[in-house]
Amino acid sequence: MIIKRIELSNFRNYKELSLDFDKGTNIFYGDNAQGKTNILESIRLCSNAKSHRTNKDRELILFGEEEAHIKLFLEKKFSDYRIDVHLKSNRPKGIAVNGMPIRKISELLGILNVVFFSPEDLSLIKRGPSERRRFLDFELCQLNPLYTSSLASYHKALNQKNHLLKEVAFHPEWMDTLDSWDEQLERYAKDVILHRKNFLESLNEVILEIHKNLTSGKEQLEVLYEPNVLSSEIHTKLKSFRERELKQRISLVGPHRDDICFLINGMDIRKFGSQGQQRTAALSLKLAEIVLIKKQSDEYPILLLDDVMSELDSHRQLQLLNHVAHVQTMLTCTGLDDLESCNFPINKLFYVNSGEVICKKEQTSV
Repeated sequence: MIIKRIELSNFRNYKELSLDFDKGTNIFYGDNAQGKTNILESIRLCSNAKSHRTNKDRELILFGEEEAHIKLFLEKKFSDYRIDVHLKSNRPKGIAVNGMPIRKISELLGILNVVFFSPEDLSLIKRGPSERRRFLDFELCQLNPLYTSSLASYHKALNQKNHLLKEVAFHPEWMDTLDSWDEQLERYAKDVILHRKNFLESLNEVILEIHKNLTSGKEQLEVLYEPNVLSSEIHTKLKSFRERELKQRISLVGPHRDDICFLINGMDIRKFGSQGQQRTAALSLKLAEIVLIKKQSDEYPILLLDDVMSELDSHRQLQLLNHVAHVQTMLTCTGLDDLESCNFPINKLFYVNSGEVICKKEQTSV
């Protein structure tokens, strides 16, 4: 898949912006806080309707304006797409695909697949379980509409149950309804657990070889699923934790408490790995995402690299370079020194300054 063009209106610090992209590597360079990441954010938002930086649409709209628009033009193997996102300060966003408004976010997912890589992702492994669950959910929602539906239904039931656990002390007559919410949680939790298990099994099929190459064959990386509860035990555990949940007023059982473990040569690098090992494993994870999306969708995703090259040493830069040959890439950086030193390809070069983007170089890729 190839993004041909994007048009922004009142988005972040852009009053009006239209950009045509090369199918190879597109570089955005300039000082910090000039708007480079905003362009990548707008692309990612068209993939799943969510920003990676804020949950408030108001913050995505140019100061002083009430609405913002994004138009993205996508070329895929068998069809072209236009994705329109209409952001509003006081109302839910509107999204249309090829001019037709969508009713559910699930109708958008899978049209534009992206792999987003930022310096924060390099610390994914040492951060908390919620960050690793967020990674799982983002990738699975791109690849599996059934997972998106199950996850949404699970969280809806979870939120209802948590509200009930907080209020039942004041409304004892509501106690009997806890069983019905547990039944729904159990039903959707089993689907979520199964999809996560299958995804990580597929991930391990590709990440092992990638990590071996990154470490010259010295390390074997394995990603293990650590479910909070097994599907076969969830009914019993929900019952046994009832009193504890009532006391703490929060749900303690289910995949909202899952984690994933990263083992290098059998060692848990969340706790015992060096920073270098954690960063290399995170890079392996991102490269494996590219391969996995290609295997499942038969098209390469769009790779978004947000100021990450300066965080990688020359060896990791080279390994990343080897994986972008067939992938349309959008990359931000403050300067070009890191790219030139590793011969990173530049098919189109944009200079970004105070919300203005100037094309400095254009080279048609073949």
